[in-house]
Amino acid sequence: MDEERSENGFENVVSMRGITKRFPGVLANDKVDFDLRKGEVHALLGENGAGKSTLMNVLAGLYRPEEGTIRLHGKVVEFGSPREAIEEGIGMVHQHFMLVPSQSVTENILLGLKEPRFRMQLPKYNQIIGEMAGKFGLHVDPAAKVWQLSVGEQQRVEILKMLYRGADVLIMDEPTAVLAPTEISELFNTLRSMTEQGKSVVFISHKLHEVMDISDRVTVLRKGKVTSSGLNTGDVTRADLAHLMVGRDVVFQVEKSEAHAGDMVLSVEELEAKNDKGLPALNGISLNVRQGEIVGLAGVAGNGQKELAETLAGLRPVTKGRILVNNQDVTNKPVKLGIRHGISLIPADRTQVGTAPNLSVTDNVIMKNYDQAPIGSNGLLNMSEAENYAEDLKLAFDIMVPTIDTSVRLLSGGNLQKVILAREISSEPKLMIAVQPTRGLDVGAIEGVQKLLLAQRNAGAAILLISEELEELLSLSDRIYVIYEGEIMGEIRDNDINKIGMMMTGTRLEQIEGEGVARNE
Repeated sequence: MDEERSENGFENVVSMRGITKRFPGVLANDKVDFDLRKGEVHALLGENGAGKSTLMNVLAGLYRPEEGTIRLHGKVVEFGSPREAIEEGIGMVHQHFMLVPSQSVTENILLGLKEPRFRMQLPKYNQIIGEMAGKFGLHVDPAAKVWQLSVGEQQRVEILKMLYRGADVLIMDEPTAVLAPTEISELFNTLRSMTEQGKSVVFISHKLHEVMDISDRVTVLRKGKVTSSGLNTGDVTRADLAHLMVGRDVVFQVEKSEAHAGDMVLSVEELEAKNDKGLPALNGISLNVRQGEIVGLAGVAGNGQKELAETLAGLRPVTKGRILVNNQDVTNKPVKLGIRHGISLIPADRTQVGTAPNLSVTDNVIMKNYDQAPIGSNGLLNMSEAENYAEDLKLAFDIMVPTIDTSVRLLSGGNLQKVILAREISSEPKLMIAVQPTRGLDVGAIEGVQKLLLAQRNAGAAILLISEELEELLSLSDRIYVIYEGEIMGEIRDNDINKIGMMMTGTRLEQIEGEGVARNE
């Protein structure tokens, strides 16, 4: 086997040179060089749309480059499909998992393989996969159905699929975007275990603190070009990497003026609702938000945040309790009435809920006012006015898109979020429900979204910020509620992280404070 050595004598498992990949109207990768060494975690960092995933899709056989060469252990290779790439030991775990929910873990891992052919022999393969899972610290029950697994466990199944197929190079595409903090820690332990056993990992991300924690080296892309290649992570700071990503200095802690809370805008009283399976999701939720303040809702994913946001926006029925907006009862009222009362929703799912993917930017930004003058009148749509409106928002919110006629499914995550923000903020909301507004965004886009939220708060809007990013909640919120299993554990005004952490795991605030008093006596 030929080995390619870097200048420092390290073995390059993968060496990509001059990779160029074009799409209609977009130069996604522009003569990109990238090296991956044996036994390392190499972070590929960049803004949304910088070309990170495209480059790795080339390596994984999903795309063919127009120019450039790929060497694997010094040998030039060309992949016509992901199957050819995995046969050579390169596997990719995508953001959106490709699993069959009704099948077991083992069945999903074996799906598409030549062996076993006629008899499944599940007990035998359950044992084999269970041993492999233990070897790499991927704790998951091989016999469990995929629909029964948490998001973190489903990700482990995807990793096991690649390892079972013999992957020595594992590409992780934004692997933490859907994980809770504890699951992220478990993933990092798994990746370290893999590299200790000689595997190599490409970690695609835009989260600087995670890159600093997990990677050995980092390569930064900006607008399809490499701005810095193979930096030793220990030799750079978060600020250095942020500047390489966006081409300017980035403020990690946004400046927030003192809140001047006004009249009550949102009042939730003893709210109850069910989840998609018909089981109780909200159990007597009570909270309030006033004019000119950001109220945070902290909690581990799956504790009722989604259901609460949907009931407030009129998308999910309330089984008990009331929702008042500016003293008007909007409980179980149509969504359109909520919009008229000034309710604005930034949903967690940009693609399925927040936008209509196949429609244009123009169509998406006029969804709330298509029937209002000057855009709509007497049931007719004035496309000229709609396009002018869309152009104004494109400029105001710096939406990077070739034209306003472009389908939003072609936009990067950051630009898609800007389309949603442009639509919701331009409606001048009285109440904004922001669910994971910066999830999956790069550091520059996060700064922009957070500034927009603070600007709305300073303009008098009431904002309920639902986020799993504790750092974001502490930075933006004027006070914080904590939710656990559909119940409010308490309200914090002093940003006490220890109290918030205890409440997130099910301890009520009065119990925490009572124990504190007892200890001090």
